[in-house]
Amino acid sequence: MPSTLAISGYRSIRDLVVPLAQLTVVTGANGSGKSSLYRALRLLADNGQGRIVQTLAAEGGLASTLWAGPPTLSRAMKQGTAPVQGQVRRDAVSLKLGFSGDVGGYAIDLGYPVPGKTAFNLDPAIKVETLWTGSAPGRANTVAERRGPSVRIRDEAHIWQQAFTSLAAVDSMLTHAADGRDGLDLLIMRERLKAWRFYDHLRTDREAPSRAPQIGTFTPVLAGDGADLAAALQTIREIGDPEGLAEAVDDAFPGSKVEIEERDGFFSIRLRQPGLLRSLAASEFSDGTLRYLLLLAALTSPRPPEFMVLNEPETSLHPDLAAPLARLIAAASRRCQIVVVTHAAELAHRLLEAPDVLHLELEKDLGETLAQGVERPRWVWPTR
Repeated sequence: MPSTLAISGYRSIRDLVVPLAQLTVVTGANGSGKSSLYRALRLLADNGQGRIVQTLAAEGGLASTLWAGPPTLSRAMKQGTAPVQGQVRRDAVSLKLGFSGDVGGYAIDLGYPVPGKTAFNLDPAIKVETLWTGSAPGRANTVAERRGPSVRIRDEAHIWQQAFTSLAAVDSMLTHAADGRDGLDLLIMRERLKAWRFYDHLRTDREAPSRAPQIGTFTPVLAGDGADLAAALQTIREIGDPEGLAEAVDDAFPGSKVEIEERDGFFSIRLRQPGLLRSLAASEFSDGTLRYLLLLAALTSPRPPEFMVLNEPETSLHPDLAAPLARLIAAASRRCQIVVVTHAAELAHRLLEAPDVLHLELEKDLGETLAQGVERPRWVWPTR
């Protein structure tokens, strides 16, 4: 379970190290950095699939995603007695991401490519990667490290072995050095990152695929856009917790029941509500009703992930659904670690009543994202 998240040099985040709990609720005003924290988590997960460089390039390259303020903020700047101004940069340009937990951690440091070596100037170069066991990196518990094109891995006898001498600057050691017996720790970390789930693009528009019949196939994990909603709900009924599913529907829509219709191998979802002579088709659902059912399928998955992130799950939901959604999230957090990024004060209030919950309230100070009210965990960035 990730217990510490570290971000440096990314968008509004100059240097942020925060704890993570079994359930973490991230709040803050518009522009406080909630989206930056969420995107940083997605970047870490993308690196498990070898896509971090491509993702950053799609965001406009390293130059448009780096911390835009000065490298350091002096006490006078923070007190307002001196203007915020540019400084001579002494350190190399760097975007750093990392996390750690009881079983180990991982950190990556990206910078500009070597001038004149490539025409792909929007592609950041991976400068350093480190994988360790235990809660914090150290010389004794580092099991794999990458500096520039060189990758070293400790073997079963804890002796360093050279795995690569010329790894491309756009390739992560997680995806290119995990083969073979000595790369087992890298393989495990890669698969952990790949298994993280993110839900922020659950479509509810009139053309949303979940409103139309979809091929019905065994679906223990809801797709990122929710297209396979009907199949996911039917899978929960067959191998998950059908009673819990029915109770969650009734909690949000009293007296209502979800129906899954199968026709020629295609599944569609319907909702039977008290007082109506027929069940409603998904094409008739309000955006809020559909979104709640999508979140329900994600949170009651029969194969919960180690780590799940929900970004603004309250979108399109009526305020009356804040309490049922909070109960749904709190129940799911007993099976997997969850981070919720939300603008909704009512949802945050309800979630903060749950046990084992941590509140990260973000705010801006001179353009820098800070987390108030939490103690900064111990963290040391690997050096280049």
